[in-house]
Amino acid sequence: MCCSVHSVCSVVVFLAEGAMRRLRPRWVMGILLAAGALAAGPLAAQQRPLSPADVEDGQRLFVGSCANCHGPDGDAVPGVDLGHGQFRRASTDDELVDIIRRGVPGTAMPPGNYSNTQATQIVAYLRSLATSAQKPTTAGDAGRGQVLFEGKGQCLTCHGVSGKGSRLGPDLSDVGQLRRASDLERALLDPGGAVRPQNRTVRVVTRDGTTITGRLLNHDTFTLLMLDSQEQLRALSKSSLREIVFIKTSAKTSYRGRLTAQEIADVVSYLMSLKGVKAIAP
Repeated sequence: MCCSVHSVCSVVVFLAEGAMRRLRPRWVMGILLAAGALAAGPLAAQQRPLSPADVEDGQRLFVGSCANCHGPDGDAVPGVDLGHGQFRRASTDDELVDIIRRGVPGTAMPPGNYSNTQATQIVAYLRSLATSAQKPTTAGDAGRGQVLFEGKGQCLTCHGVSGKGSRLGPDLSDVGQLRRASDLERALLDPGGAVRPQNRTVRVVTRDGTTITGRLLNHDTFTLLMLDSQEQLRALSKSSLREIVFIKTSAKTSYRGRLTAQEIADVVSYLMSLKGVKAIAP
């Protein structure tokens, strides 16, 4: 920025000393336009539109690191509400990017090992939070929610919590630290709306015609790692498969109509209480 201001000042001095008379008008216009572009650079960058993919990448980065301190809704630090655009030390996107990368000396905010692009993606996600943040429509009770989760909802047939339940679906032991309440409510009512890459289901057919369906854990050029419907870990060579189908829709069914609005709120409240910290027996 300092270099840009210096360049603009140099152009103004250069023109003020009478050099304008020796330049063709179109050259003068070109110099002035270039100087203006340098001065407006940061503002133009701040206004550059970002794609939905940038926001999604920013969400993964935020959940992977930032949510540990700021919480999934961005409001776990007193005086800071990232989900509603309330920041202590930043008023522009450029300032946010700088804080994300360099941290804030003398505070608990450490420098982040992010490239400029990654930090910009995190900012894009934070901006999206401000436009989409919402609270569940009904206040819930975590105690009642746990009873529903383990009973009527039959959630343990797919999910595990602190070692109890199934491994067919994602483990939810720390879901309250990673997901927003509004996201959890939407996942219960509209599970097919958005399936995270790490939660995808895969169906494969072997050379002998055997079909295996399960949760995709990992895959590369040569191998595929999955947890089948019997919770058996399978490492398969792709050369032994004649068909591989990555299922982008969720296998879960909606709880809309199966649980009341109050029951949904209770389950969400219970899920938000799961922070990955086990209670210590006295």
